[in-house]
Amino acid sequence: MSYEEKGTLVYLVVSALTYLGYVVVVLGRAGDGPLAEVPYVSPLLWAIGISIGLAIVGRIAVEIAKPSESYRADARDRDINRFGEHVASVVLGVGMVLPLGLALVEAPHFWIANAIYAVFVAWAVFGAAVKLVAYRRGF
Repeated sequence: MSYEEKGTLVYLVVSALTYLGYVVVVLGRAGDGPLAEVPYVSPLLWAIGISIGLAIVGRIAVEIAKPSESYRADARDRDINRFGEHVASVVLGVGMVLPLGLALVEAPHFWIANAIYAVFVAWAVFGAAVKLVAYRRGF
């Protein structure tokens, strides 16, 4: 497994798990009240910060556990990254219609912010998954 492939795998796992953790925290705070009134800003910012930190620490930990032979991206790595980003950009572009629509109908900020976060997580997870499939099967 190349250095870039390991990093992509870590990014996929961290992105998905931190979003899941965020959803659990927000739903736990909701109790019996309306979901749109849950204080979500702090958990959202914490989830983003934790995601960044875990991605860095996770990549370092993976490299310590199983070092790569080379840390330079080769032509295949660059092509796979370009392909994955290209495909994932479609998810991002199409997905952003949801928060835009919510803003246009003047939905509560809770729904707009969470839609944006969900779309970015979908973009990250989908892009990483496409890249991992490309590493395993080619493209």
